[in-house]
Amino acid sequence: MSNVEKKEALRRMLENDEETDKDPSSADLRKKRGRKKKVKMETENVVKKKEKRGRKRKTTISDENNAAKEKKKKKKKKKKENCGRKREIIFSSEAVKKEENGGFVKKEKKETRNKKESNNDHDIEASKYMLEYLLPYLRQLDLEQMAEMEIEARLQGLSSLSELKIKGAYCSKDECAYCDNCQSSIFDYHRSCAKCSFDLCLRCCYELRRGELHGDTGPIEFELINRGQDYLHGEIIIGENESHTAAQPEILERSKSEWHVGSDGNIRCPKANNEDDHGFLELRRMLPPNCISELVCKAKQLKEAVNLEDIEESLDNVCSCLKPVKKEDNILNNTGKAAFCEDSSENFLYCPKAIDLHNHEKDLRHFQWHWRKGEPVIVNNVLESSTSGLSWEPILAWRAFHQISDTNDNSLSNVKAIDCLNWCQGDIKVDDFFTGYTNGRKDKLDWPQLLKLNDRPPYLFEKNLPRHCTKFISSLPYKEYTDPFKGDLNLAAKLPDNVHVGPKTYIAYGFHQELGRGDSVTKLHCDMSDVVNVLTHVAKVELETVSITAIKKLTEKHLEQDKRELHGDNQDGETNVDRLDNRSSSVIASDEKNSVDVVENGSGLCDAKVVDSVHQENSLDGAHWDIFRREDVPKLKEYLKKHSGEFRHIYCSPLKQVIHPIHDQTFYLTNNHKKRLKEEYGIEPWSFVQKLGDAVFIPAGCPHQVRNLKSCTKVALDFVSPENVGECFRLTEEIRKLPVNHYFTEDKLQVKKMIIHAMLDVVEKLEKARSEETDVPS
Repeated sequence: MSNVEKKEALRRMLENDEETDKDPSSADLRKKRGRKKKVKMETENVVKKKEKRGRKRKTTISDENNAAKEKKKKKKKKKKENCGRKREIIFSSEAVKKEENGGFVKKEKKETRNKKESNNDHDIEASKYMLEYLLPYLRQLDLEQMAEMEIEARLQGLSSLSELKIKGAYCSKDECAYCDNCQSSIFDYHRSCAKCSFDLCLRCCYELRRGELHGDTGPIEFELINRGQDYLHGEIIIGENESHTAAQPEILERSKSEWHVGSDGNIRCPKANNEDDHGFLELRRMLPPNCISELVCKAKQLKEAVNLEDIEESLDNVCSCLKPVKKEDNILNNTGKAAFCEDSSENFLYCPKAIDLHNHEKDLRHFQWHWRKGEPVIVNNVLESSTSGLSWEPILAWRAFHQISDTNDNSLSNVKAIDCLNWCQGDIKVDDFFTGYTNGRKDKLDWPQLLKLNDRPPYLFEKNLPRHCTKFISSLPYKEYTDPFKGDLNLAAKLPDNVHVGPKTYIAYGFHQELGRGDSVTKLHCDMSDVVNVLTHVAKVELETVSITAIKKLTEKHLEQDKRELHGDNQDGETNVDRLDNRSSSVIASDEKNSVDVVENGSGLCDAKVVDSVHQENSLDGAHWDIFRREDVPKLKEYLKKHSGEFRHIYCSPLKQVIHPIHDQTFYLTNNHKKRLKEEYGIEPWSFVQKLGDAVFIPAGCPHQVRNLKSCTKVALDFVSPENVGECFRLTEEIRKLPVNHYFTEDKLQVKKMIIHAMLDVVEKLEKARSEETDVPS
């Protein structure tokens, strides 16, 4: 029975009891009603208890349901809140990220802007530096042109230079114009024949009018006698005269007597004859009218406007490494002793390690401090990090060059190598040459045959070996000077693209012992430009027993031959024969005297000095260098002229003729000669050993010679620094005075053209910087 039915039954029962209570006549009925009433009360109590329990149960169920609902609601709310928070976090993260990205972009833009401003500041400082050094030489070029313009105006009967109109001369970008008399490069004004295109530079015009013409000294007859192979090793053989074709360039067929200069300064073409009159040489230009004069005017104005006074002062007190010291223990690690002049601080050379050049501005200033003094600089281990993973094995480089280039080119299978004994070129297969590079070669008498290749691959290093070229250039320190394309302080980088400024390769055999004859050497010479030379590979070749025996035997014959042929008297009465008697005949390492003893100092540079001891060979040693100071050149030339009869050159014949002691490249000073040079004239070179990876910086105008201690591969790069432009000018003038058939007559450097292009770049940058300063609001 359900609770509802029970309640309805109880109600009916209670109604019946009430109807019975209305009849008061019966006592039993009253008792019965009392019992019913009691039962009713008890029933009501039971019902109330049941209802109460039901209500409690219902309340409990309802509370449980409500709690579940509330819990579910809270969970849903919490989930919703979490979703909201996640959405907020996402939005916040995106906002933060966006803000951070915006900040990074702003920071990156700021860094880029700062870097750009820093580069601009660096360019401006470099331009000021160039302006200070180059302006005097630009003025000199302008004065030469103004003088020639005044002569031309007078010839045309003009009262003012402003009325003068000069015709332009055509020259393609791929061509370089040269003076037909002195072979110097033509950069702007010159005189030319309208009929035969004969060109004459302004310097030759000036000298011709004064009757002091240089550069046309006429051809020199070289007496070159090939007496055969046996003569090279001391045999007495009479041979016939034989011209060395490699030393005979085109000879000009004219003389000074053929020049005709009028009293008014007019110059006739020297190629004219009685039948064909070419007329007078006309003034021509290659640049826009008055280009150099206007450039000088702008440069002067800029010099007055910008502050150049602190350029020299900024370099003062930069270096403390070369202060005079009394004890060698006090020498800093970035120097090496390379000479032994008494009471001189110039005995030491600056030789930092490449890994220590981390402060760019400070290191550059330090380099400039030594460089402007005309001192060589040696930087150790430049290849250590930048060319890792790149092989400098010469045969591998040659094969790579062979694969890239035209396989039909015979020069790739055969090369012309110089034999260091007779100093003549001969053809040899590439494989045979490189076999000798690592294993050695000997002639028919078992004498070591030392060969060398110059500038290989020829002028194509950057095109045919691009990876090697890129790595090499990136390894060089002081890139303001050594970058051939973007160097701010490299005048060669300012020339048009057609001018070759890329690296050149030199590959040669070598032995540690100084043989005295046929050594693997680069003879004494002077480069027209600055040079950095890096030793990229070395290979040690062991002498065979038969060669050691041959050296002992043949060296005695060489000495006897020298006594017969290299004779003469010195001013002090001692004959050269006496000197030869005093020369040691043993050149084997176990008995070598007057050799170069190399002592390594803390910087890695090898100090070289003449001592009577054995040179302890280092596995990284490659080449021994001697570099002379510029101020010692006059005494050096005097010594070479005085003792020229003691030297041998082509075909190992005694040297009979000296045109220019240094530019002839016919002398190599042995240890014995360097000792005598110091005794007689009080001068000596900086001497040191170049190790694998070392970069040697040689200033223009410093004569130097090199002897290979091992088979060596060197890569060199020419550059022109503003500090040494004066030396380049001087060397250009010396070269133009050489005979017409001297192999060193052509002006390949074109330093005057470099100055003009460099100054055009300097003026443009400084004018742009000034205009930007005036545009900035105050």
